Amino acid sequence: MNRKSANTTFKGVPQTAQQLYIKKHHRHHHLVALLRLLVLISFLLIWEFSGRLGLIDTFFFSSPCMVVSFFVEMLRDGSFFTHTGITLLETLISFLLITIISILFATILWYSKTLSEITEPFLVVLNSLPKSALAPLFIVWLGTGINTIIVAGISVAVFGSIINLYTGFKSVDSEKLKLIQTLGGNRFDAFHKVVLPSSIPTILSNMKVNIGLALVGVIIGEFLAARRGLGYLIIYGSQVFQLNMVISSIIILCAIAMGLYQCIQWTEHYYKKRA
Repeated sequence: MNRKSANTTFKGVPQTAQQLYIKKHHRHHHLVALLRLLVLISFLLIWEFSGRLGLIDTFFFSSPCMVVSFFVEMLRDGSFFTHTGITLLETLISFLLITIISILFATILWYSKTLSEITEPFLVVLNSLPKSALAPLFIVWLGTGINTIIVAGISVAVFGSIINLYTGFKSVDSEKLKLIQTLGGNRFDAFHKVVLPSSIPTILSNMKVNIGLALVGVIIGEFLAARRGLGYLIIYGSQVFQLNMVISSIIILCAIAMGLYQCIQWTEHYYKKRA
């Protein structure tokens, strides 16, 4: 009886400690979320009252109320769904193509050491180029339209992504690869049984970076080669001094970037729980 009671008490201690840790962890996250919200509200209040008191010129800096009014107007005339939908579609297509191309080329480089030694300097040079300088070339080659914008979105992230994934593939535990070879496996077996599964965290981490870069590339493309999209609204609004349009578009872009990043982060958390 005493032994059973001792066992129950012993098992209960880690469970209680775990519950306390979880509560503390949740409390910390709630505190951080609350402080973030307070910072945002404080910034908006300062911005609004600065405009109302004449400390800033709302013609150049706008105000939260003016931005909200313009946003409601966009919802009423449907322009919000048109421009946001176009930018979101172009970003998702660019992101998916970046992911596919990066994994494919990194795999090819991992299979061929000679090819990787030849192409690595070129990848580094292409990755270091300012992508806004390439956008005019894309317009000349592809014309204005969605194809140019998608290519611009791909160009921002694809070279760096290939380098990062290839580096991740090379850093896989060499002992596991030797074990596959010892058991009679070939390069394909080593890749799909060891390299690729071990590199999934690297791929997911790379995707979190690429989704933001894809959005940046799409906006660069829309600055130069679009008649629809949030990038077009930003450049058009700045030209006609419609700062409400510019700031509203920027806020929508922030919301899109946060939402897309959060989706990938949820995917990463789900993978870690299943692993």
